[in-house]
Amino acid sequence: MAPDIRAVAIITKIGSIEAEEAAARVTTLLTRAKIKSYSVLPLKIDGVISMRPEDLAKIKLDLIFAIGGDGTTLRAFRVIPGKAPLFGINSGGHRGILAEIDSNSIDTAIAAIISGKYFYDSRIRIQAFSGNTAFPPALNDILITRVSLTRTPAMSIKLMGDEIKQRMDGIVISTPTGSTGHSFSIGGPVLHEGMDCLILSPLASVNRMPQLVMPVEEITIQSSHESHLIVDGQETFKVDPERPIRILRYSEDATFLRLQKKGMRQLAKLGFSKLAF
Repeated sequence: MAPDIRAVAIITKIGSIEAEEAAARVTTLLTRAKIKSYSVLPLKIDGVISMRPEDLAKIKLDLIFAIGGDGTTLRAFRVIPGKAPLFGINSGGHRGILAEIDSNSIDTAIAAIISGKYFYDSRIRIQAFSGNTAFPPALNDILITRVSLTRTPAMSIKLMGDEIKQRMDGIVISTPTGSTGHSFSIGGPVLHEGMDCLILSPLASVNRMPQLVMPVEEITIQSSHESHLIVDGQETFKVDPERPIRILRYSEDATFLRLQKKGMRQLAKLGFSKLAF
């Protein structure tokens, strides 16, 4: 048994029978190796202790299994405590860009993990603050966009000692991991996941403000109108007009447990595994 993995938690895509079946297989293999498993509600597995997400901090976890699609992985990183690494299994999801394997490789992968044949892969995360409110950390991106669909807000963007003022529908602040997410869908570049930088992507800027790639430094954004702040495309919060939103690097990076090194993992998952030059 891998000496540093003794207890794991399993989170699945909600409502996915395929993901639940994969989770049951994972727990069977882990139990044989005398590794303790916990399921995160609403997932229930016979013979496995179920935990509420908020109770995970009460136990020492060495690894998290996120079984589903990329949405499951993003959700898992917002609820797992401390610096516990995550292993992603694409089962019942779509592209599974963040996953390490699909459900067909579970047996081989668990054997490798038990044998200690893995390594850790760290990714930067970001977090937004407004007044005394700290929003959940984001692995992929933070979207700030207008609430009213009939009024285009003026936005102030302060970064690296400069200020940009533009009228636009909103802005996406993306990490390299999130470069294949919302940012990519509006024409942004795909960045290597290990880079320390951010992508700023304006939405429908009146003066066609370009997308920016910048160092990981504090960004402050103010909108003249009420805004929605959306974390990883999953959690939405309202921010009052003219209220500054500060975006900083999160204090703890996300850590993936990996089995194989891949040069440009995201390109492979997007279908560009063989590039022609």
